[in-house]
Amino acid sequence: MKYKMKQKQNQRITRITEDTLVIGADIAKKIHVARAVDFRGIELGKDCVFYNDQEGLTRLVTWMKELQEVHLKTDIVFGIEPTGHYWFPLAAFLEARDIKIVIVNPHHVNKSKELEDNSPTKSDYKDAKVIADLIRNGKYSEPKLPAMEYAELRILMNFREKVMVNLNQVKARVHNWFDRYFPEYLSVFKDWEGKTSLMTMRQFPTPEEIVSTGARGVLAHWKTEVKRGVGIKRAEKLFATAGISIGLTEGLRAARLELLSLLDQYELFSKQVETTMKQVMDILSEIPGTMQMLNIPGVGAVTVAGFLAEVGDLSHYDHGQQIIRLAGLNLKENSSGKRKGKTGITKRGRSRLRALLFRCVMPMVAKNEEFKALHKYFTTRSQNPLKKKQSLIALCGKLIRVLHTLGTKEIEYNANEVLGPVRQAQLQQIAA
Repeated sequence: MKYKMKQKQNQRITRITEDTLVIGADIAKKIHVARAVDFRGIELGKDCVFYNDQEGLTRLVTWMKELQEVHLKTDIVFGIEPTGHYWFPLAAFLEARDIKIVIVNPHHVNKSKELEDNSPTKSDYKDAKVIADLIRNGKYSEPKLPAMEYAELRILMNFREKVMVNLNQVKARVHNWFDRYFPEYLSVFKDWEGKTSLMTMRQFPTPEEIVSTGARGVLAHWKTEVKRGVGIKRAEKLFATAGISIGLTEGLRAARLELLSLLDQYELFSKQVETTMKQVMDILSEIPGTMQMLNIPGVGAVTVAGFLAEVGDLSHYDHGQQIIRLAGLNLKENSSGKRKGKTGITKRGRSRLRALLFRCVMPMVAKNEEFKALHKYFTTRSQNPLKKKQSLIALCGKLIRVLHTLGTKEIEYNANEVLGPVRQAQLQQIAA
């Protein structure tokens, strides 16, 4: 089935009938403003100002029910502008009471606010009416709030991303420390994150301490925990390197404290990442289709978990093209008359999902034979060849469709299905 945006737009418009009470609400941290209109845009009743607490949300529901009875409306559509995270409790509160909630694009609110009063003035009261008008014209979308395993995945992957930022910062600060106090250290230990290296950094991090301990003393300390993989040659090389180091020699007591603090942070963040991924793997094992997605060469647990965290339940999507639009990877162009502008992606979607897919596709075109062949075909075909980056964007869409198919149908990865365009092109060349 081919997904058509025009049909979806018509469905949204016809969803708003003369029996529908349309509510637009401007969301803030503490105080919200809501206004109601009918399907023609006529405002009904007075506005409702309510607080972001149990009493305020109950007042909102009572206000909507009263308007519904007075104006004989049988249906309520509640719309908001999703700014930040403040709308999550409100959405959950309304969904628990079977009140349909929709969202409008903040760009649309900003660009259409002057249609209300021909003025660039912006206020909570005005924005609520603009949001309601956008909804009655079908300019809204239906949010898919994550539930159950998908809600847990969203939290875990967001947390992992923040921890990884902190972990990478700590690693960069460790390198900064070495550049100042022991620049030659990494010539002895190519990977300072190894167990032997971490033991050395904690016990005698500065060249002076290594020289005073001696090669035999360093080796004896290593052997207390590491029995294989290191010997006297490595210890002697470390001792010799420390003896000719050009690192700073002032402030070593404070420098030692700084490095120990950095190592504590490194171990904390590393443990958090490990614990998080363990829980992520447990959740993935409970979601149908994830094992098939993990069998794709070049796709790992971080990619699958991040994809499902952003997209949610794949059964909610009829076609992979819907997810492509969600990621902002659908195409746009700026043309007028005889002029045909360049084609690009809209970027009107989830930037985190786009970044995740792009980071996955980059190594896939080198390691996954099917995606490698597709990349070569897209960039070298005789008609309309793509640039390398354009090809990678196209392959991001291909990866979305593959993940959607495997996740919904729970079938194994099939290389021949992925290589469809390449096979057809080869057959055409043979026929010619």
